[in-house]
Amino acid sequence: MEEQVTGRAEESENGSGDVVAEATHRDLPDRETCTAVLSKMMLIRRFEERAGEMYAKAKIGGFLHLCIGEEATVVGATQALRDGDFLLSTYREHGQAIGRGTHPNAVMAELFGKVDGCSKGRGGSMHLFDWERRFLGGYGIVGGNLPLAAGVGLACDYGGTDDAVLCMFGDGASNQGTFGETMNLAALWKLPVVFMVINNQFGMGTSLERHSAVTDLSRKADGFGVPGARCDGMDVLDVHAHTCEALQKAREDRHPQLLEAVTYRFRGHSMADPEEYRSKEQVEEWRRRDPIVGFGKRLAEEKVISKKQQKELDEAAIATVDEAVRFADASPLPDLDSLYDDLYVYGDQLQGWWTVDERSPETHRGEDERSQGDVARGLREAGAAYAATERQKTRGQREGQSGGDGEGEPAGDVRDEEGGGQ
Repeated sequence: MEEQVTGRAEESENGSGDVVAEATHRDLPDRETCTAVLSKMMLIRRFEERAGEMYAKAKIGGFLHLCIGEEATVVGATQALRDGDFLLSTYREHGQAIGRGTHPNAVMAELFGKVDGCSKGRGGSMHLFDWERRFLGGYGIVGGNLPLAAGVGLACDYGGTDDAVLCMFGDGASNQGTFGETMNLAALWKLPVVFMVINNQFGMGTSLERHSAVTDLSRKADGFGVPGARCDGMDVLDVHAHTCEALQKAREDRHPQLLEAVTYRFRGHSMADPEEYRSKEQVEEWRRRDPIVGFGKRLAEEKVISKKQQKELDEAAIATVDEAVRFADASPLPDLDSLYDDLYVYGDQLQGWWTVDERSPETHRGEDERSQGDVARGLREAGAAYAATERQKTRGQREGQSGGDGEGEPAGDVRDEEGGGQ
């Protein structure tokens, strides 16, 4: 995607008082690029919808955070990265993994906790990881990825490469102590890092104006020497153009950048969110700016990709997600003997019991799990069978529940029309 027109997005407000960004109009790239971008946004939308369905059926455990509505921010930013660049994200990172190139099969299998998942079934929804594509994971700790991104940037600097780092975090994370500490060191050490704050208007259920004294988050690192810019997170071309510019400054000038993408999530913070903090009217107002519908409409109007062709792209996305679910269902669970694998990197410097297993009559080191006898294995299998029974009970309870009592859109298994808003 080539940047055609430059300009800083200006701050304004919608009818609900939420800060939005007005993007500079940008020329469309070539048809091949437009097709790739639209297809990827549709794939992420359909993947997230199906993930929500699978969670409701108890196929997915733990927490689940969907990025429906934020596809333009995800795709526009990841399209700007080079193959050698690094990406770090938050726990709302299914789209980032797919955008970076991780196969949907591996992502869905990870959500299912299966061995063929991109983190071998150990990370789940919040801890996807793909070293081959330099996607260094989602992080469950709010703001926890910020200092890690600085460390990766320092490694790039030490290595003498021209690789850069893109670190995505939420608006709520800009209030964490790690934010100021990281901005200071990144500026002081001139690290090649772009910090993208995905401002979806809420830190969990707390609106931006209630949790941050400064609502123009692009200015929040000024005092640390990190300049900022703001883009329209609902416009994939605007996000891409600003991210390209920020990465260029970080990479070539060795000057870290802060980029705020103003966007909105159409679903709750997580699948357990009743959304009592926002109204249906507010959600519908933002839905009128649906990034997939808006981009698709423009492509049709400018005769780049017709509505019929867009429908075919959406059907292909649905088929890909259907296959991902079949793949995840067929993938085996991790072997019980692997429970303590990859918890630590063991060396010869310090000896000790790094993990302890007390499930068998004789307490033993967890790292020796594979060498235990038949008694220990039998107890492990009995415990796993009991857990499976409890999981079935949970599945029945979830399938009998409705999507929530709040004012916002239910977090249930509702599909959006044509990969976009209803």
